[in-house]
Formats: sequence, C-alpha cells, structure tokens
Amino acid sequence: MLVLPKLSLYIHIPWCVQKCPYCDFNSHALKQDIDEPAYIDALMQDLDDDIARFQIDRPVHSIFIGGGTPSLFSAKGIATILDGVSERLTLNTDTEITLEANPGTVEAGKFKGFADAGVNRLSIGVQSFASDKLLKLGRIHDSSQAIRAAELAHQAGIKSFNLDLMHGLEQQNVAHALDDLRQAIDLNPHHLSWYQLTIEPNTAFSSKPPTLPEDDILWDIQEQGFELLSKSGFQQYEISAFSRGQEYQSRHNLNYWQNGDYLGIGCGAHGKISDVNAQTIHRTVKIKHPKGYLQPERKALDHWHQVAEAERPFEYMMNRLRLFKPFDLQDFQQTTGLSAGILTQPLQEGLSKGLLQENAGQYQVTPHGHRYLNDLLALFL
Repeated sequence: MLVLPKLSLYIHIPWCVQKCPYCDFNSHALKQDIDEPAYIDALMQDLDDDIARFQIDRPVHSIFIGGGTPSLFSAKGIATILDGVSERLTLNTDTEITLEANPGTVEAGKFKGFADAGVNRLSIGVQSFASDKLLKLGRIHDSSQAIRAAELAHQAGIKSFNLDLMHGLEQQNVAHALDDLRQAIDLNPHHLSWYQLTIEPNTAFSSKPPTLPEDDILWDIQEQGFELLSKSGFQQYEISAFSRGQEYQSRHNLNYWQNGDYLGIGCGAHGKISDVNAQTIHRTVKIKHPKGYLQPERKALDHWHQVAEAERPFEYMMNRLRLFKPFDLQDFQQTTGLSAGILTQPLQEGLSKGLLQENAGQYQVTPHGHRYLNDLLALFL
C-alpha cells in the first residue's frame, strides 16, 4: 500500500555567469540583467498550479534553491520567493532551506542577507582549490574566493553549509586530490559533497573530453579520500555525501534518495508526487528555457506522466541504494505501492553475487556492491 511520504520543494533558478564544460543541468549563461520580479511571479504561478493540480495540503519538509547559480539573485529576491512559498505552503519551524552559491558571485554581506531571508543552509560550489583545475573546469572563481566564501558562511550565522568538491580531474594524481580534500576539511564545513567528475552527454566535455586519470588512480583517490574524511570526523551516509553528524545530513537530498515527494518549480524543474487515493505516482517537468517559461500566456508544465508500476522497482533502487543505511521490504511497499514479492529474485541474486547483505530483514549494499552499483541496479530492471 502506497503511503504518503514527506514533501520537499525544489526551486530552479537557471542563470549562471557562464556554462561550465562539465555541466548537464538546465543552466543558461547570463546575457543581461535578471528580471527578478518577472521570474518570481512566474515561480509563484507555477507553484499555485502545482498546488491545485495535486491538492497539496501537507507541510514542506525541505526547500532547495538550485541552478544555475541562485546566488546571482539578490537577498531581497530570495526573501520574496520564500515569503511567497510560506504564504502558499506550510513550513515547519525546522524546515531545511538550502541555497546553492558560487564563490565567484558572493560579495561580503550577501550570505548574511540570504540568512536574513530565511536560508539556513548553503551549498557552495568550490569543485577544486587548484587554480589550473578551476580554469579547465570553466569556473569563474579562484581558490582565494572559495576560501573566502567558506569564511563568510561561518560569519553569516547560517546553521550549516556544504562544500561541493570534485575529484578525478584532468592530470590529477592521488596527492593532488587529497590536497584539495584537506583544504576543504580545513575550512570546517558541516557537510561535504565529494564526487568524481564524469563526462555527461551534451556537454562541452563530451565533444572535447579531457584526459582523466586511469581507473586504478581513481580507485586509490576514492579509498584514501574516504579514509581521510573518516579520520576527520565526517560520516559517509551516501555515495558522495559526508556530514559531521546526522544533524548535518542534507534532509532535502535524503528525501530524494528515500523516494519522498517533491514539487519542482522553475525552468526545467522536475517533480514527483504520490496519490495515495489512486495509488499512483506522478512526475512533472517544467518548460526548460527561460524565454518560454516567462511567457505569461503559457503554463509552466511541459510534461506530466504517471509512473508505470513496472518502472517503480528500478526507480526505488536507483535512489535507495545510494544510501549507506539499510532498507527493508516494508519501506519498498510503502513508497512504491507494490508487493515486496516482486523483489524476491533480484534480491536473492544480489545476495549470491556479494552485492548485497541481509540481516534480520534489513538489506544493505556491500562495499563490493558500491563499487559495482550499476551491476546491482541492473538486477531490478
């Protein structure tokens, strides 16, 4: 039986100073000043439409303002967005509200303005502290700006902040990758997202790919990095997510990985909503390009479909197996609305191959399973 899960809200702000060559997100290089009031009006209409479409009347567990580069917006603009959301949806006193920021778009005092607007968590896209690596990644900041951004986050009174950091960069060896990681740790963030650079289709890197480290080097970087993070007090709770204790885990991302519901508003934003009365799950996609999204006569919804029952097991596992916390069959039933019996064969195969382990009805991905996660996921197709 499908049970109503937690509800999050994702808000997409699509503009950035320039498009990074590795980025496959829906982002658009800024060619003129942002018309903040017009975009905020469009966001609120988008939200009104979703609330009516799905009859939303439950509290919001988390809000994530992503992009693009949301820190291009003024603190006043972010405050207006969050005020509009709170007028339409119920926010708890402890609702996590995250805003993504680029160190190259942050000046002194701006983080304080975001905090005053209601933001209680920042996610700062550092990617690297090596100047040559930042240049090749197309980033608009340098290492000193990244360090300054972390210092400002501490000073602003933000409850917690995350640093985004990549490894496996062009001509990066183990020592260079660990130096980057040590620098991030020394800035004392509450959370680190540390992940390997991958070449995605339809990016600049896909047409002119950089020469990345060999697999053995990538594996050594990962193993030694995990050890360094653990010794530094960071707990790994997801494949690429590390926090200084459970209270600093990303609630918003956890809701994704635990197959929660989320409204997605803004250019190209995706949403997922469960209907327990009909025992159905729906996914939405909004108009991708700002020009189309900002046309008042057009509805923001570009695509809306019901998730077929045959697709739900893979969707569940694609998210849930990223976590280092075990799952049980009751959780699967409640978030998919399906019988646990359909998992019997793939689970047994995962156990026999050493990709999964089971203890008292709790299933956990093994270290071997995390290394060959795609092979494990393929069992549920």
